[in-house]
Amino acid sequence: MPLRSRLLLPLLLASLCPAAAATAARPDPHVGVLLEQLGYDYEVDEDGDYKLVVPVDGEGRTQLVYVRSPVETFGHHRIREIWSPAYASPSGAFPGPVANRLLEASNELKLGAWVKQGPHAVFVVKIDARAAAAELDEAISAAVSSADGMEQELAGDPASDEY
Repeated sequence: MPLRSRLLLPLLLASLCPAAAATAARPDPHVGVLLEQLGYDYEVDEDGDYKLVVPVDGEGRTQLVYVRSPVETFGHHRIREIWSPAYASPSGAFPGPVANRLLEASNELKLGAWVKQGPHAVFVVKIDARAAAAELDEAISAAVSSADGMEQELAGDPASDEY
């Protein structure tokens, strides 16, 4: 590659990144409409995702849920993700028993699975990006119940409510 091209390429890539970040930070208005139809309170975070704090029981516990604005594609599939965190590793790596429990739990689930996002165990449900309100509501419910249950189990405390 000529020297001039090697010098200009990083500048070109740097100039494209802010535009890509600005696009990624726009919330998907379709999600907002569905959440309003369902009666959820939410806020839009700096990434353009919809952040919900969902009541879990009558004792004041809640569960944090994100309905992601970006849509992923695989072939003809357009996928939206719903995330709910349940665990944070102090060291960044999951202890073996925690990792094994998350794998076992993923095998038992009908909707969603556990993933590692940095030091966090996050429950992720993937649905069609054009899902109707009822399907989104089911995905949010699955995320809330699975993440809340795992949070309590891994904390060893039924009253645990970090997320």
